[in-house]
Amino acid sequence: MRVVATAISGPLILEPRVFGDDRGFFMETWKESAFRKAGLAMRWVQDNHSRSQKGVLRGLHFQNPGAQGKLVRVTHGAVFDVAVDLRVSSPNFGKWVGVELSAENKRMFWVPEGFAHGFLTLEDDTDFLYKCTAPYSPEAEYTLAWDDPDVGVEWPVEGLDPIISEKDARGLPLADLAVYS
Repeated sequence: MRVVATAISGPLILEPRVFGDDRGFFMETWKESAFRKAGLAMRWVQDNHSRSQKGVLRGLHFQNPGAQGKLVRVTHGAVFDVAVDLRVSSPNFGKWVGVELSAENKRMFWVPEGFAHGFLTLEDDTDFLYKCTAPYSPEAEYTLAWDDPDVGVEWPVEGLDPIISEKDARGLPLADLAVYS
């Protein structure tokens, strides 16, 4: 597995070794010893799977307390995946990083605790899978406004009218959120 640093300390792009031939392919998406060797010692407590049509924007979500680390990937379709640093003590507080994940590139993205997370689907019937380090806790979930100008995520929405849930449409600006110390 190749580990690629991002512009923000914490989130990582993970490129697994893919073995393919005319029958298809094989790849390991989680192997504890390989992740530990890469400095990523994680304990998973929940797996999630969502399917979305092109133009669906989910997030930017986080839990406080009960921060979740997420290892995310796409098995069908493609997304533009985003992590926003919500750690006040970080020199990157309020900054974001984005990466395209697709069934074709087979990349995974590690979003550590202390970050808001969201994605925009780029193709119909996109299957998005993620492992979490803490269970989902609706009473501790918050939504950072996907279009907060102070964060300035550059979503690839040209030609799209993003489809956003009512909950996500009520997301708050960074200045109004209970973030991490």
